[in-house]
Amino acid sequence: MKTVVINFLKKAFPFIMVIALWRLSGRFWNPGGILAMIPIFYCSFVKNTPYFTIFAVLFCFLIDYNFDTKLFWTVIYCLTYAINGFQNYINFSESEFNAIQPFMIFMIISLFLMSMMHMNWTVLFRMLWIFALVSILYIPTTQLIKRVSYD
Repeated sequence: MKTVVINFLKKAFPFIMVIALWRLSGRFWNPGGILAMIPIFYCSFVKNTPYFTIFAVLFCFLIDYNFDTKLFWTVIYCLTYAINGFQNYINFSESEFNAIQPFMIFMIISLFLMSMMHMNWTVLFRMLWIFALVSILYIPTTQLIKRVSYD
């Protein structure tokens, strides 16, 4: 019985982590629950967790709700998922450092597009702060997912 529960928690950990990071949104440290994009990106493109795609789309929609954007993160995620499905040259699962470079490219393009909606210095510095925050926390978060989810 104990191993069944442990195996369930290992499989459910990425899902639980997305929910926790989205729920712990704060104005400065986790605006709009954006830190939930780390496990969403990792478990969708690098680790390929079963049944995670529909969950990721739902939480991208919820991040949009917190950010008060109209389907921005959902469209960016779906577009990235489609582009990743059509390419054969880049394998994120074999990238070094848990594919931090593709994640940083994904985030900088997304945040740049978001900042173009209302361009001013405050928005620019806020987007740079969000980019720095998610980039710094990417490696520890993905290492935690990797250690808990794998045997």
